[in-house]
Amino acid sequence: MAILGVLATAVLPMAEVTVTRTKELELRRSLRLLRTAIDEYKADFDKAKAGNKIITSINETGYPKSLEELVAGKDWGDLYPFPRKYLRRIPSDPFDVTGQGWGLRSYVDDPDSTVWGGEDIFDVYSQSTAVGLDGTPYNTW
Repeated sequence: MAILGVLATAVLPMAEVTVTRTKELELRRSLRLLRTAIDEYKADFDKAKAGNKIITSINETGYPKSLEELVAGKDWGDLYPFPRKYLRRIPSDPFDVTGQGWGLRSYVDDPDSTVWGGEDIFDVYSQSTAVGLDGTPYNTW
C-alpha cells in the first residue's frame, strides 16, 4: 500500500503538467491559425486592391472587421471564382475560463493594448491571466 501511495504522489503532479502542456500547445496552434488567417485575408485584400478587383475607401486597412468574416468568406471581385474562406471555425482559447473569448487588437491600437478599438482585427491574444510553464503570461503570447 505504501508503494502505491508513493507512486500516486509522483504521478499526479506529472499528469497536471502534461494537461497544462497540452493546453499550451493548443493555445499556440490556435493563435498561429488565427494570425495566419488574418494575414492571408490582408494579403488577398492587397492583391484585389492592386488588381483593381475591389473598390476601397481611403481609410480601409484591409483587415477583417470580425473573426466571423474569416469563417464566412469574402468575395474579392474575380480574384477567386468563389468567396474565399480562411477558417472552417473559430478555434477556442483553451485557457478561457470566463467565456470572454479572444482578445482583439485593431490596426490603430497599441501593440500591448487590452482594449479593442473596434475598427478591424489586426491581432488576437488570450485573455487568460494565468502564467505558462515557461513563466510568461498567456496573454503575451
